Amino acid sequence: MKSFAISALVAGVLGLAAGGAYADAGTIQFNGELVAGTCDINVNGGGSADGTVALPKVQTKDLTGATGKITAGDTSYKVELKNCTPVSGYSKASVFYQAGATVDPVDGRLIVQPGGAENVKIELLNQDGTQIKVGYASDIQNSKPVDISSGDATLYYIARYYATGKTTAGVANSSVVYSIDYQ
Repeated sequence: MKSFAISALVAGVLGLAAGGAYADAGTIQFNGELVAGTCDINVNGGGSADGTVALPKVQTKDLTGATGKITAGDTSYKVELKNCTPVSGYSKASVFYQAGATVDPVDGRLIVQPGGAENVKIELLNQDGTQIKVGYASDIQNSKPVDISSGDATLYYIARYYATGKTTAGVANSSVVYSIDYQ
């Protein structure tokens, strides 16, 4: 009986060890940098880095999705950068919209809170109308930078509804966490 138990234990250990072989393959280096916050941030003139963008009420018949108009309610908002102090090597800044539970990682649009309007997302755009792919890496997100070398700058953006199908009535609220990307 003892030899059976020992044999089973040895077979189990050998079975685990035989499951894979490992060898050194290489090294991954991670490079980053932290910089002191160089600007005071003010969203939509509210005096704070937190802000609210109030999209207009839009009728569902005006936002019909695949069978008609897919965007509506274009609303401008701004992020003001004030009292920027120079950081060696950085003269531009943009808003970096972070990934999270409210961001659709497939298309970079904001998901509205459940229990409200359906088949609608919120899309963010640069002032020139090009889409910002929220949650994507900064080099492909497409958030346009501004020059901060003068000490102050304003980033202008647009938020709007984006229909993914036939919309239904209800609230369409979402949010996104952001940071300032100094370049």
